[in-house]
Amino acid sequence: MAQARRGYGYGVAAYLLWGVFPVYFKLLLPAEPLEILAHRVIWSAVFVALLLGAARWLRGAHRAGNLRRLVRRPRTLLGMGAGAVLIAANWGTFIYGVNSDRVVEASLGYFVTPLVTMLLGVLVLRERLRAGQWLAVGIGAVAVSVLAVDYGRLPYVALGLAGSFGLYGLVKKTVGAPAMEGLLVETALLCVPAAGYLWWLTAQGAASVGTAGVAHTGLVLGVGAVTAVPLLLFAAAANRIPLSAMGILQYLAPTLQFLLGVFGFGEPMPPARLAGFTLVWLALVIFSGDALRHVRTARLARGQVAATEPAAAPDATVAPDAATIAPDAAAAGGAAVTDAARPARR
Repeated sequence: MAQARRGYGYGVAAYLLWGVFPVYFKLLLPAEPLEILAHRVIWSAVFVALLLGAARWLRGAHRAGNLRRLVRRPRTLLGMGAGAVLIAANWGTFIYGVNSDRVVEASLGYFVTPLVTMLLGVLVLRERLRAGQWLAVGIGAVAVSVLAVDYGRLPYVALGLAGSFGLYGLVKKTVGAPAMEGLLVETALLCVPAAGYLWWLTAQGAASVGTAGVAHTGLVLGVGAVTAVPLLLFAAAANRIPLSAMGILQYLAPTLQFLLGVFGFGEPMPPARLAGFTLVWLALVIFSGDALRHVRTARLARGQVAATEPAAAPDATVAPDAATIAPDAAAAGGAAVTDAARPARR
């Protein structure tokens, strides 16, 4: 029970931190989105490398072995390169959305991400959706149409966030790399173009870091730690509570972003836009309810099967390494895709 309480605390803390990301990124102005993104890539790589070094010292050399195995497999490395491009697109779109006063639209992107993930499962992995999942996807499509009419354009920030995060999750599912090692390799692959861009920006005299004050420079350099800390909290939570519970907690982050956008930053919320968001929330209620019913039914079925089988001798099970089950993209402030939220194969 104590472990579960601690797990829920870690999970809530992770999603609350992701939820207040807009406040942090607004503090990084006057830095432009690409400059912020480049620093986020570089300092995330540095911070994660330090964490992995500490983990190796505390737990032995298995993490170094994981990293060597990743970089020695060309196909895996290619997949992680694709993941690096997608996570950079996700981070960059989020930063642009926040610093162009589109926090509400960014929150929409993370609300609809589970629906996009289901569609990718159908289109790419040939998975089948249950009736409740199809209903949720249909209502989500109507909601996006309503919001497009209200905005006078497609909500491209939201669609960009949902699409890049959904594709990133698909790539990660295919690659199957441990979370922390995967994040290190992905950010390391991006470090060369990021460093090149910062060098060019400095040569042009357009860099804000070093010219906009010590506090601003400290905030920009701290973006790596800000990226990694919620990821570690998520990993600690996922080892202690059911992933179905994490699937519900994931909506804390976009809900908080939505509230910040409307009440904190004064972004407009006309009736048509509110109607579109209401449809999104309805779709997510149906989606989550269907997922929880499916998990409950599966557990009951497993319990009935176990009750008809002879008891097996107890066996020592080693808990999974938390860092291997946390989604790297969650560090972008996105929603985690859990077993309760994945499309079911039939």
